[in-house]
Amino acid sequence: MKQILQNLKDGSTAIAEVPCPQVGRGDLLIRTTRTLISAGTERMLVDFGKANPLEKARQQPDKVRQVLEKVKTDGLAPTLAAVRNKLEQPLPLGYCHVGVVAAVGGGRPVADAGALPPSPLAGEGRGEGGQSAFAVGDRVISNGKHAEMVSVPVNLCARIPDNVTDEAAAFTVIGAIALQGIRLVAPTLGEAVVVTGLGLIGLLTVQLLRAQGCRVLGIDLDPAKLALARRFGAETVDLAAGQDPLAVATAFSRGRGVDAVIITAATRSNEPVHQAAQMCRQRGRIVLVGVVGLELSRADFFEKELTFQVSCSYGPGRYDPRYEAQGLDYPIGFVRWTEQRNFEAVLDLLAAGRLDVAPLVSHRFALAEAERAYAVVGGAEPSLGIVLEYPGGEAARLLERTVVLGDANHHSGREAGIQARAGQVPAPSTPTVSFIGAGNYATGVLIPAFKAAGAVLRTVASSGGVSGVHAGRKFGFAQTTTDTEALLTD
Repeated sequence: MKQILQNLKDGSTAIAEVPCPQVGRGDLLIRTTRTLISAGTERMLVDFGKANPLEKARQQPDKVRQVLEKVKTDGLAPTLAAVRNKLEQPLPLGYCHVGVVAAVGGGRPVADAGALPPSPLAGEGRGEGGQSAFAVGDRVISNGKHAEMVSVPVNLCARIPDNVTDEAAAFTVIGAIALQGIRLVAPTLGEAVVVTGLGLIGLLTVQLLRAQGCRVLGIDLDPAKLALARRFGAETVDLAAGQDPLAVATAFSRGRGVDAVIITAATRSNEPVHQAAQMCRQRGRIVLVGVVGLELSRADFFEKELTFQVSCSYGPGRYDPRYEAQGLDYPIGFVRWTEQRNFEAVLDLLAAGRLDVAPLVSHRFALAEAERAYAVVGGAEPSLGIVLEYPGGEAARLLERTVVLGDANHHSGREAGIQARAGQVPAPSTPTVSFIGAGNYATGVLIPAFKAAGAVLRTVASSGGVSGVHAGRKFGFAQTTTDTEALLTD
């Protein structure tokens, strides 16, 4: 199958041939039909990759501190080698995904999944999650990557209503990010709320606030985005035209100060938070959804007793391995809105016509044109929602769990590759080694040691496929796989 990967060293993107991922117990194997490029988040990743080493360090001071601590304990040379090894590893992109269930991990497929036969990857389902009873053939959204096939835990998926198109459904995950920010603000009917930054998340936030009966003021520099905000029922402040956001917010709130500010902008400046504090009334609320500078002024918050909160992605459950990986749902009586239930709420709004995402689509590209799509993301051309369309294909290709690395650059890898394709076995005197696992220690220490010792590197296995492809190409393995059992029986 094909997957979009980014090179963190130079910011370039490429379409790679990757084995179909393993499907864990309670995961869904999903054949992709659409994905949405999150222009804000993914542009930051592209820009980070294109930055020079010094700029990379400035952007991630926490990582720099970790590196300095490692230098103290491990020494300079091992630390530099570890950093280079980390930056060489390709990054799978994407988190706004739509597709058709091909298999339920842990259970047997029960129907045709749009040209895919029953998969041998499935086992027994776990059944704890609120939407655990997925069936093969269901249309679902997930936070899966930009890949033809993805494996996603059930609590990070939701079933798509029949009257919602795949393209519209692709906005669900990013809509849940907007919705979670609103839930933290807890607006009431008639309140005045400011949305700072009118990208995809900001414009979805405007619509969701309007659906909740709030008056909304949107702030941005882009006339096209401001026009969309007005189309969705907001009043606006055009920073490019020199409008004073504080003066407009004062008039908008009838001189009382706004009830809340949701910041969906991306900037290193501290100004959005400072400005939000100035706009708010006594005991107003500020929620940060985007990424901005956080050098806060105590006086801003002390005098008005303001509250400030940072929103965590799609909602409760995010980054909790018990919820996401193990499928343990939170009791609805205690946690009404989890990330999965936020997904469902956005899909319900799409089905009811309360959320209009059609005007947010600026570009459509086929998967094969992904490099062009990311050129738009990282370039000067105006863009908003960039949708990738997936062609499907033969089931055998999409479900293939072993990829022969015919372009390996090392003699041992080429030799083993020739032998693997010919069904031959290396001479008894030649040590032949395969690896299960292609993480930092394997690629930084173990595999280089075996290669230096003259071993023939045959197969490298990884659960998701991406790290195995990287290790296989870097060290000259004959093939890479996500099928550990096949490796063990070789």
